[in-house]
Amino acid sequence: MRSRQYGPDLTPPWKKTAPAPEVAAEHDLVVEEVTTGFCGAVVRCEKTAQGPTVTLEDRHGKHRVFPMEPRGFLLEGRPVTLVRPGAAAPAPLRRTRTASGSVAVPGARARVARAGRIYVEGRHDAELVERVWGDDLRIEGVVVEYLEGIDDLPAIVEAFAPAPDARLGILVDHLVPGSKESRIAAQVSDASVLVVGHPYIDVWEAVKPSAVAIPAWPRVPRGQDWKTGVCRALGWPENTGAAWQRILASVHSYRDLEPELLGRVEELIDFVTAPTP
Repeated sequence: MRSRQYGPDLTPPWKKTAPAPEVAAEHDLVVEEVTTGFCGAVVRCEKTAQGPTVTLEDRHGKHRVFPMEPRGFLLEGRPVTLVRPGAAAPAPLRRTRTASGSVAVPGARARVARAGRIYVEGRHDAELVERVWGDDLRIEGVVVEYLEGIDDLPAIVEAFAPAPDARLGILVDHLVPGSKESRIAAQVSDASVLVVGHPYIDVWEAVKPSAVAIPAWPRVPRGQDWKTGVCRALGWPENTGAAWQRILASVHSYRDLEPELLGRVEELIDFVTAPTP
């Protein structure tokens, strides 16, 4: 009788781990590291003495470096092996980030609008929030409305009738100690309302100068209309509507905004969408 020849691996087929597909660690690919759960976008790959590494950046700008080990990451919830670009077969369809840095959800439908709202001071503020956080807001069902200033903020809050299941978040320009805005905001004390703000005179300043290709936002003397003064100082036509469209077009993601605005908008979204106690 002939003896059967067996290979060295006697693991039953149903117990063997299927090899994970190799995926090129291209810039902005969003993956999750399996052991820590850290989720972020690829910002660089490096070759080290211990082996290749990949640096991920999460939505808050935090960086972490991980070894590119087999089956070390999840892509769309499935294990993959990251390899340096150019060393892998074409990658499968990958998830990307929204403009705010969140992981995009392909095919997700907008949620029915919540009772809660986010109020911002003006149309430009609303358009900027929509440009960067629009995808997130639709998935969360959060509507952003703009006000014509906040001089009547206490009455506006009262008319909204906030409640634990209908929270109101308010973003205020130039919310710094001693300002008119800070005195008005201090009049609102409802637990279902969160008033936050950024330090800039206008939301234009919350766009990084580098994004707009200017060295810095000009200082405008007191007594002048700030937006008109900015246009004049930068040599732009004194058409603030056209200037704003120019600024807005320069914003492609959260990276083009100052952190003082980023943190406040994220705070408002978290407040409005928090589970009802």
